[in-house]
Amino acid sequence: SNKRTLENFRLLVEYGRERPVPPFLVASTLLIPGYVDKEEVSGIAAFLASLDPDIPYALLAFHPGFAMSDLPPTSRRHAEQCLAEAKAQGLKRARLGNVQLLGNDY
Repeated sequence: SNKRTLENFRLLVEYGRERPVPPFLVASTLLIPGYVDKEEVSGIAAFLASLDPDIPYALLAFHPGFAMSDLPPTSRRHAEQCLAEAKAQGLKRARLGNVQLLGNDY
């Protein structure tokens, strides 16, 4: 269960309200093809937006390395779909990170 993680995140959001700049909290999700898609991002983004729609949220490209080398890198299309979903859930500061790692397939 991720109950404790969600509770801790809620606490961090409360602490962060005391110091809004620079952001006390930045959320990120690694977009692993076949594991993390827009449905997962939708749930994460909805949770974050329910706490504070101004939480910075970075969607990160996966690039195969030592582990999971049988998977493709995150495609630009996949990343852009996830970004659109995060924004549709109400996050104002969602962005794509490490875009130089995005692939064209998948």
